Amino acid sequence: MTAQIEFKNVTKKFPDSDEPVLKDISFELEQGKFYTLLGASGSGKSTILNILAGLLDATTGDILLDGKRINDLPTNKRDIHTIFQSYALFPNMNVFDNVAFALKIKGLAKNEISERVAEALKMVQLEGYERRSIKRLSGGQKQRVAIARAIVDRPKVLLLDESLSALDMKLRKNMQYELRELQQSLGITFIFVTHDQEEALAMSDWIFIMKDGEIVQSGTPTDIYDEPINRFVADFIGESNILSGTMIQDYLVEFNGQRFEAVDGGMRRNEPIEVVIRPEDIWFTLPDEGKFNVKVDSQLFRGVHYEICAYDAFGNEWIIHSTHKAIVGEMVGLDFDPEAIHIMRLNETEEDFDARIEEFADEEERPEGLAKAVVEEEAVEAAAAQEAAAEMLQEALNAEGDTIEALQEMVEDRSEADNDDEAEAERLSERSSKEEGND
Repeated sequence: MTAQIEFKNVTKKFPDSDEPVLKDISFELEQGKFYTLLGASGSGKSTILNILAGLLDATTGDILLDGKRINDLPTNKRDIHTIFQSYALFPNMNVFDNVAFALKIKGLAKNEISERVAEALKMVQLEGYERRSIKRLSGGQKQRVAIARAIVDRPKVLLLDESLSALDMKLRKNMQYELRELQQSLGITFIFVTHDQEEALAMSDWIFIMKDGEIVQSGTPTDIYDEPINRFVADFIGESNILSGTMIQDYLVEFNGQRFEAVDGGMRRNEPIEVVIRPEDIWFTLPDEGKFNVKVDSQLFRGVHYEICAYDAFGNEWIIHSTHKAIVGEMVGLDFDPEAIHIMRLNETEEDFDARIEEFADEEERPEGLAKAVVEEEAVEAAAAQEAAAEMLQEALNAEGDTIEALQEMVEDRSEADNDDEAEAERLSERSSKEEGND
């Protein structure tokens, strides 16, 4: 699919700073998907949004919308709308006038403005609020008004800059569902900026992890959670147990003084690596019945599970999520499957990671291809053997048929001979009787 938005080697540097805020950023976004720029404060995510909206100029590089360079295009000509963290609503206007503001500036007819505003308010579940004062709205309702005002003009792209951060937890989660459903129903591109990894995982089709003005890793929520490329991503997305180890060979890793079966490969033998195991992928056993023992140090109840902190014999901290309550101070065993062990190469970039995975996948396919060829060859040989056996059986049946036919002919010949003998005996008997009568 053709890219709708492109950043090509974009750098942003402010005059009062020697360090660039964005460092050679490049990416492509397809139309109609929900993208998230995720990172801590100062990572450069909001700067990307402001450059795309036309609120900031890129120092170097190109920004393209539908294949056209828009670096010098004014903000109001870009067909891109932004929802800010503060919502930026007009407090002296009611809901209808806030939503209709851009349409009035364009000089649309009153009937069309009324129809569009009604349609937008219906989408955000604010029907009947047209004459309500902005000052009388809750935080969630203000959020919906801001969204309605942004979509009423039917933009190509909608930018959301930390737009849920001011809401309480329950309302924020409800708005996550509503934003995702709205994006899918509208079919326009959403670009969402947040520092909240749960929001990013819940709503996004694609996530960009940012750190110090660079994109560290990008991918689907599942890819990033299951396959972080370095310690920063593993620690930033969800909770992780991260340990130093050694990749003995493909599918065999050593850490905590033991060797464990794994599912990763494509690295050098005895290469130093880091191991990531998610807390939800670990379970408790009786002492000495798991991979190794740990001593429970503390635990917190998180509602759906207990978060348990324990230490092994090497002093490594382990975080475990369990529905079972532990006893502080007790010794227990820990166990996990090979699939739970994720291997991270030290200082590996996203490009290096992708290249290694692709090369390793190709190498894994080769023996499978040879095995398949051997199986096919054996199948051909087996089919030929079956055909030969069938021919031999048919020949035997044919031979047996010939033998039976010969025996039948012999029987018939013998029967004819017996009949001839009987006739001859009768003739002899008759002759003998005549001779006796003559005498």
